[in-house]
Amino acid sequence: MASSMDTSLHGLTKALLRRVDESQDQNIGKAQNKDSSLSALVSTLVPVLVVAAVMTLLFLILRRSQRRQYAPRTYLGALREQERSPDLPKGLFNWIGSFYAIPDTFILNHSSLDGYLLLRFLKIVTAIAFVGCCITWPVLFPVNATGHGGQVQLNILSFSNVVDKNRYYAHVFIAWIFYGFVMLMVTREHIFYINLRQAYLLSPLYSQRMSSRTVLFTSVPDEFLDEAKLRRMFGNKLKNVWIATDTKDVEDLVKERDKTALKLEGAEIKLTKLANAARIKAHKKSRGRDDEATITGAGDGESGSVASRWLKPKQRPTHRTKFLIGKKVDTIDWARSELSTLIPQVDALQNAHRAGEAKYVNSVFVEFYSQAEAQAAFQMVAHHQALHMAPRFIGISPNEVIWKNLRIKWWERIIRNIATIAFVCALIIFWSIPVALVGIISHIDYIVPKVPFLKFIYKIPPVILGVVTGLLPTIMLAVLMALLPVVLRLAAKWGGMPSLSRIELRTQNFYFAFQVVQVFLVTTLSSAASASVVSIIQAPTSVTGLLAENLPKASTFYISYFILQGLAISSGALLQIAGLIISRVLGKILDKSPRKMYNRWATLSGLGWGTIFPVYTMLGVIAITYAPIAPLVLGFATIGMYLIYFAYRYNLLFVFNANIDTQGLVYPRALQGLTVGVYLGQLCLIGLFGIKAAPGPIVLMVAALIFTALYHISLNSAFGPLLTTLPKSLEAEEEALLSVEDGDYSPDGPMANPKGIHAVSAKNGTRDISSSSTGPVNKDLPAVPHKKPSFFMKWLRPDKYHDYHTLRRLVPRNFAEIVYSPETERDAYYNPAIKSPTPLLWIPRDPAGVSRQEVKHTSRITPITDEGAHFDEKNKIVWDAEQTGGRPPIWEPKTYF
Repeated sequence: MASSMDTSLHGLTKALLRRVDESQDQNIGKAQNKDSSLSALVSTLVPVLVVAAVMTLLFLILRRSQRRQYAPRTYLGALREQERSPDLPKGLFNWIGSFYAIPDTFILNHSSLDGYLLLRFLKIVTAIAFVGCCITWPVLFPVNATGHGGQVQLNILSFSNVVDKNRYYAHVFIAWIFYGFVMLMVTREHIFYINLRQAYLLSPLYSQRMSSRTVLFTSVPDEFLDEAKLRRMFGNKLKNVWIATDTKDVEDLVKERDKTALKLEGAEIKLTKLANAARIKAHKKSRGRDDEATITGAGDGESGSVASRWLKPKQRPTHRTKFLIGKKVDTIDWARSELSTLIPQVDALQNAHRAGEAKYVNSVFVEFYSQAEAQAAFQMVAHHQALHMAPRFIGISPNEVIWKNLRIKWWERIIRNIATIAFVCALIIFWSIPVALVGIISHIDYIVPKVPFLKFIYKIPPVILGVVTGLLPTIMLAVLMALLPVVLRLAAKWGGMPSLSRIELRTQNFYFAFQVVQVFLVTTLSSAASASVVSIIQAPTSVTGLLAENLPKASTFYISYFILQGLAISSGALLQIAGLIISRVLGKILDKSPRKMYNRWATLSGLGWGTIFPVYTMLGVIAITYAPIAPLVLGFATIGMYLIYFAYRYNLLFVFNANIDTQGLVYPRALQGLTVGVYLGQLCLIGLFGIKAAPGPIVLMVAALIFTALYHISLNSAFGPLLTTLPKSLEAEEEALLSVEDGDYSPDGPMANPKGIHAVSAKNGTRDISSSSTGPVNKDLPAVPHKKPSFFMKWLRPDKYHDYHTLRRLVPRNFAEIVYSPETERDAYYNPAIKSPTPLLWIPRDPAGVSRQEVKHTSRITPITDEGAHFDEKNKIVWDAEQTGGRPPIWEPKTYF
């Protein structure tokens, strides 16, 4: 993910600099009526196409042999069988048919809702751009091309080539049609998302999970940090309560215990490796005569007695207890001694926190017996005082909780929220300054002749000047943009967000604001202004006319941008050259233990939804904004977005893993972002009409802008509550569907379960089998209550043809068995430090038996094993992926919280 993002930003920088230079060239030669837009397009397309072709060819070749890099989801033991993707053919091109045969819904069922909706969003933007071509090109191309504005090459197809004011009505009415289509698309996708979300969250796949039945209350008053009072408040609907505690003491101790344990593991590996190296050396001389006796008595004798056959005491692993000045000690003996003290201390502190014998902080996790009861608690007003026991959150997995933010009080949350928003706003405003400076540096050659005091720059040697104006701005802007996601996530975390998913959602808002300002507004205006800077200096009063002429020309930059995104970025995302180098080269250098080798092998790359969606939402905004101004952009947007969709589809099916679950909430926010393109497009047209003094088109576009705003307000008012809550009306519908699946539903009979949807038993936390069986019955659901519609009707009526009953069939019933052990239920929403077990140490087995003796003696203090890994004949560590089925001793099954 990080490498792909860096490549994208690097490409954006190059395109920005190229566009600035091109704009300058256009205006410097304006007297000669020169226009380099077409040559600039070709000069961008050809090298990018060559690079993309090379990367794609490398991908096609390497995917056949580098399965771990390009198809890990097909076989990794870290994934459950039902989470894996089907294998593709190994040929260069014969896999494409099988690839397309896998539906996008496979990702919904085997990976995540967020991943499926990312692909859908990319398809939606592609469809908007394609339909935009069909709407705008037949009308606006002829209107613009015959506009007698004196433009040539690509600019002849833009708004800037139109002189006759009456022709602007064509732009107005086409904008009405296209922007109306966009708003209709946003509306239908909201309907689709709401129905899909309801079907997904109400299905057994999700509703039986503990997170769907658990509500997090923040800013809880001290008097309600009491389990008995909470049980009186919620009655017998409440199942479990976890009151968050101040865990600094236990966190520090657990950190020290784990650090010491891993230090012991490293020392045991080092000892075994040194002894095995000495044994191999001696083996060459003795021809293995002593090996059998050594192995037979491996576990007997004093600690280290087997290793001492090959090593002297001074060769054993040692370290200093303090840096430089500490006492030098035997690492294995010291670590065993430390752990013998730390482990009981940690256990005692953990038990104290479980018993409530610790300082409480003002957040509480409350688990209910059913999802419906949890939804009722989530949607109600919990406390009579404002901002107390609020905000509330539901569906948060324990793995996503930001535990330090649970202590934040209501007044502190307000201050943090205001400070965070103010900081991001200031960042957006002032970030424009270094970005603008970078743009100035990149085309300083064209500014110097008109600004005399800068002529000293000509004294710089040409080679150095080329580096300053070419390479330096690229590096500067790449570094600036790479810092953004890190800074924004830190800001969201500091603002008090209680989970990783909420941080991603907040980051999505922040990063999209950056994209709008930096990628669109600053770039568009600076491109238009820089293209006119010489003429403005010569005739300042002509500023409005020059900007009106050159604003549409800025579209050339975005055409280059779509070329870069569609070709270079998509092919780079497929090749993943950085990940390949890290795994194949750095992994061999850095991974010196079976644990590190397994973690690198088993850990799949994740996606940061908060920074992925804004980038492609911004691409949609650019295409939508420029549709009536420079419709040629839509063609490149269609191709570019589809290629991006192809790359992400492959990676989501075979490479990436979803580490953070927003339950699809990133999707409606991205759809809302597309409406920004509608507003910006309408405002740009109003501004262009105003500069051209065309009152009729201005009035019509202002009316369209007002209508759009009113419609948008109504849309948000209608759909807002359904984006975050589940309706009561669907509970009975879901129970009926489950009864049909189980084969015990009678249309005339009552519902079997009076407790409500997906009630769980008090015994094991699974759904009450009196309602429906969790066995393999799973009969087909009845046919949808409507005939198969035409494509147009299906698109026009998502409320009917993409309703809950239809989309419910996309969600599997028996994807995974949701059963929790008593220990998991007891500790689910405790801080990880409270439930963290002593880590299992994992060392490789050696032929001489050193590892077996170390395991026997160390296991008296802490868990340790030498199974599943060994030293080969070259004394290199090998972990047995095939022998262990990809699940070594330290593997832990995934818990579906």
